Amino acid sequence: MSTSGHDVEKSPDGNSVDTYPAGVQTYAISDDNNRFDVASIDMVQRRLKQRHVQMIAIAGTLGTGLFLGSGQALSGAGPLGALFAYALVGTVAYSSLCSLGEMTSHAPISGTFPHFASRWVDPALGFAVGWNYFYTNVISVPVEVSGAQILITYWDSNPSHAGIYIGVICIFVSAINIFGVRYFGEAEFIFSLIKLTMITGLILLGIILDAEPGSGPGGGRLGFHYWNDPGVFNGAGLVSNIGLDRFLGILSVLIKAGFSFQGMEIVAIAASETENPRRNIAKAVRRVFYRICIFYILGVFVTGLLVPYNDSQLLQTAGTAADSPYVLAMTRAGIKTLPGIINAGIMTSAFSAANSFLFCSSRILYGLALRGQAPRIFAHCTDRGLPIAAVLFSAAFSFLSLMSISSGAETVFTWFVSLSTVGGFFSWGTINFTYLFFYRGMKAQGIDRKQLHYWSGLQPYLSIWGVTWCTILVLINGFEVFWNFTAAKFLTAYINIPLFIILYVYWKITKKTKVWDPKEMDFYTGIPTNEETESPEVPPRNFAEKVAATLF
Repeated sequence: MSTSGHDVEKSPDGNSVDTYPAGVQTYAISDDNNRFDVASIDMVQRRLKQRHVQMIAIAGTLGTGLFLGSGQALSGAGPLGALFAYALVGTVAYSSLCSLGEMTSHAPISGTFPHFASRWVDPALGFAVGWNYFYTNVISVPVEVSGAQILITYWDSNPSHAGIYIGVICIFVSAINIFGVRYFGEAEFIFSLIKLTMITGLILLGIILDAEPGSGPGGGRLGFHYWNDPGVFNGAGLVSNIGLDRFLGILSVLIKAGFSFQGMEIVAIAASETENPRRNIAKAVRRVFYRICIFYILGVFVTGLLVPYNDSQLLQTAGTAADSPYVLAMTRAGIKTLPGIINAGIMTSAFSAANSFLFCSSRILYGLALRGQAPRIFAHCTDRGLPIAAVLFSAAFSFLSLMSISSGAETVFTWFVSLSTVGGFFSWGTINFTYLFFYRGMKAQGIDRKQLHYWSGLQPYLSIWGVTWCTILVLINGFEVFWNFTAAKFLTAYINIPLFIILYVYWKITKKTKVWDPKEMDFYTGIPTNEETESPEVPPRNFAEKVAATLF
């Protein structure tokens, strides 16, 4: 059985000779230095099932960025400003996932988009974005662990217990990943169900509270009252010109919105460990548009109806459910039980996010090690297909969350949080940039993209849109520092730019890499065929299976 994505025949001397599909003219060059074919040492196993992948795709990244961050977005730009910011960043996230989905549909292999960048753009770019993405995710693990611990203070505010809670959370998050991908999949399936139920319930409850007679001033319905008083836009408080200040308010929320959307690419990162990856990832990507519209856009829209952007409690940052505009609205409506339940739900979201970030960072590190861009020890797998060395190394970073409880180390920990935020925009930008090369290479070699399990008719315009906005978001991240300049804030906002360039230049010089010519791009070596990854799809046989097929 071929593991290279094309046929293998024997020459008269007995050696293997690659033969590409009939009708495809290709000038692909397989360079052993780039390690395109790592099938012999890639030991991960396809243990994630369809329901795991679909639930992760639908609700995997719903977390504190939406449940709590929507309140900060509302106070920062007003209801319409926040809605515009989330909608805009949603289009960028969608463009990135469509681009990655199409490339993964062609090549569902370990290493995902850093390897795609190495294979179709420049190995130096793959090295730079791979380590950038690893760093971004591995630092996000302790950030989410600390967030989960803060949420516990809703019930137990004793500061002496913080270290215990953090330690327990770190151990549980690490254990789920150490047990293997199937346990990770089951945990994320359950967490996603909880998050999906909670956000759906909150949106419905918010609509009911907004439409309920007596909820607004004068005994009428609340409706769009807060869109009129205090208004639909809020300023950043940086300049005296009202119009410009409101524009700056929207810019500040763009960054917060970006944090809420980041992590959608996890379904593609898990492709090498997914059953029927081409079919399942294609289905997941197609559903993302509806997920963005329903949960993110509708969710932010409803929050803008419930609480005015100048509400003093929105400016308070307890880090618990008390920050949520939904909880503020429920408390004022006399609903006393639900806030505690919501806090518990948000805590599972933070736990789930830490779990997902640990999974992503370990798999990216594993993919880098497979192809010689990280120490080889991180390519070691157990007999059950777990990249144990990469998981253990990544899990060790979770204990950095203990820094958040030390007054001296808290400042450094805050810097880590700021440094990791912009890394996601670098990843999205690289995904879209890589897709443009992928698109050009496919066209140059006469390969029909429409034969893939997933392709987008909006390409390459989606990727151009994504690259443009990711560049803008990287540049405006931290723009507020120019109104209150400090060296520390400036460095944490922009140091990722020189770091990315240094990584790229280092690999470029030491390995003497080149940018691939479209006709030299390798679209076959080391890529499994459809027959190797996809089993026949079994149609649903009864009503229950039809419902499951619709949902998952």
